[in-house]
Amino acid sequence: MTPPNQQSPDPTGAEADDLAAVLALRELADRLEDAAVERAMRAGWSWTQVAEALGISRQAVHKKHHRRLELAGIELRRRNA
Repeated sequence: MTPPNQQSPDPTGAEADDLAAVLALRELADRLEDAAVERAMRAGWSWTQVAEALGISRQAVHKKHHRRLELAGIELRRRNA
């Protein structure tokens, strides 16, 4: 929050460009992750293998990707399979 009697900076310039670049990189990273996870699952990787490769929990990777992969018609391995 801006203190009273002090204007907030104009949201343009180098700072705005830097933040826009961060956003674009996040969006690109998300698309790359989606594609890589899909390729791994099509190749028969388990949720655990994908999670370990990404450095996150199995639950996190499952929550983020399960529905999209299922809708894409990809046969997903079950935990005990």
